[in-house]
Amino acid sequence: PERIKGPVLHIVVVGFHHKKGCQVEFSYPPLMPDEPHDSNRLPEEWKYLPFLALPDGAHNYQEDTVYFHLPPLSEDMKCVYGVSCYRQIEAKALKVRQADVTRETVQKSVCVLSRVPLFGLLQAKLQLITHAYFEEKDFSQISILKELYDHMNGSLKGSALEGSQVYLGFCLSSQVLILFKLILLEKKVLFYVSPVNKLVGTLMTVLSLFPGMIEHGLMDSSHYRPKSSVSEDLSLGEGVAGAEEFVSVSVTDITNTTSELQGEDMIQPALESLSSGNNAEEDSHFLKPPTCTSPESSESDWETLDPSVLEESSSKELAEGKQMGPELPDPFDSKPGTPITVQPQAASGQGGVTQGLVSGLEEDQYGLPLAIFTKGYLCLPYMALQQHHLLSDVTVRGFVAGATNILFRQQRHLSDAIVEVEEARIQIHDPELRRILNLTTADLRFADYLVKHVMENRDDVFLDGTGWEGGDEWIRAQFTLYLHSLLSSTLQQDNERLLADYGSPFITAWKISHNYRVWYSNKHPAMTTITPGHPFQGQYSVADVKLRLSHSVQNSERGKKIGNAMITTSRNVVQTGKAVGQSVGGALTSAKSAMSSWFSTLAQPASVTAQAYPGTATDVKQ
Repeated sequence: PERIKGPVLHIVVVGFHHKKGCQVEFSYPPLMPDEPHDSNRLPEEWKYLPFLALPDGAHNYQEDTVYFHLPPLSEDMKCVYGVSCYRQIEAKALKVRQADVTRETVQKSVCVLSRVPLFGLLQAKLQLITHAYFEEKDFSQISILKELYDHMNGSLKGSALEGSQVYLGFCLSSQVLILFKLILLEKKVLFYVSPVNKLVGTLMTVLSLFPGMIEHGLMDSSHYRPKSSVSEDLSLGEGVAGAEEFVSVSVTDITNTTSELQGEDMIQPALESLSSGNNAEEDSHFLKPPTCTSPESSESDWETLDPSVLEESSSKELAEGKQMGPELPDPFDSKPGTPITVQPQAASGQGGVTQGLVSGLEEDQYGLPLAIFTKGYLCLPYMALQQHHLLSDVTVRGFVAGATNILFRQQRHLSDAIVEVEEARIQIHDPELRRILNLTTADLRFADYLVKHVMENRDDVFLDGTGWEGGDEWIRAQFTLYLHSLLSSTLQQDNERLLADYGSPFITAWKISHNYRVWYSNKHPAMTTITPGHPFQGQYSVADVKLRLSHSVQNSERGKKIGNAMITTSRNVVQTGKAVGQSVGGALTSAKSAMSSWFSTLAQPASVTAQAYPGTATDVKQ
């Protein structure tokens, strides 16, 4: 009984076998109740566990850390949070070398599966134990892992889910507000970088900007089915033809039931039956990896389904059928309690958190966290290549996911946005989505305010990053204020001008999202204390024009060429002799041509310039 109450469900060791690949080598308590500790078997729902714990390309690094999410095993369970510490050691250094160790290096991960998202704390403890486990140089010494299980369940029991414990460390770029809005719109967002610890750190950092999201908002974020047998057991031709026919019927059903309240009842069985297939046939070989492991083969099964056709209709119908269908009565007011402040508090002083009647999540008095990661919108901090099919699964309406394999990045059409962390760049291919996400002047002021304060704080040798202003929690507090003000503005009468500061196209798109509809369908008493309007609303100034230009330059390919050309110019100016004239002349020409080319794409400014300054207009046309 005591064991069940603890936050840690299992300690697992995953190793790389030269013939069998990644496999579970030890689990405590056993992953399968009737199996011994050293059994390789694992539940069908967790068939991807070995590939998540021992990431793709791990052999390129001496050590790494992975955060990942597993689906629940039963109806009453929620998302299972995994933290894995990977290391490799030379085989000749082992004191006890088992017979199946045939390679020069041994690669293993020690993994904690938890019912609560204490990523930072789990990682800190796990890294120490993993180091000690490897220092033994005898992997049969498993007593240290059993002690870890008991220690974690003893020390973490009742731990407060505070921001500083949830994820330690923070990085910020000026594009983070675009990411924030992308996730509010529930788009398909893929983060890409290596190694995995940098990937999951960046992704969880972005999620920590949403108030209460990591603490209470990810409970339903991993509700997916493993690869169904639609594409495994059927031949390619039969699978595609049968699925196409089925989907066309489903779409017809959905469009015909737009005005009916039973929308959800009709869609859900259709989607479930499509994703489940003949699961009975798979039960006999739990550890069999998907036969279509490469993205190419996975693509061919699903490409003709065009999941976007069903995805938009089904997500809207699910939202409407669930919370907009039945009239929600007034007595939805949750009981007033201590409102949560933006600064983290100790466990004893936590604000009132109650069960949301519509979202099912633990909400504060402002209705946060928003119900983003629900109803098939997934959060997968790290995705193994074996999970690639989820990107095009018709039961998945969207995702925030992380990947290190370049094959994910190459399949651009499966994501709305690809975040290339190393280059600090967000690739959005749909022009309409780019228009919706255009930052307003008030948004640019907000982003500039954040970046300036963070940089000033980091440059202060006395504070050394420990000050409140510009620190991690300060940044989260600013985004909390931003979201509170945005939500408050949507509740006001005649609020078009208030909302214009957030971007009218963005507001229009967000208001039909699942998370906004759920939030709006309930009353949140504490919202009356929030001042509506953008925190950085106000009249335009010359500084705003500079901000707009700076943002445009940084976020366009031609703008980057201008920047590079200007840098080259400034370097060459300080040179002497004959080379000065030649190189400066060349650099200035380069800057001029890049600037002209970039401005030529901006139709309105070009035409205005042509009327006001005939000489300059000639340059623009070149």
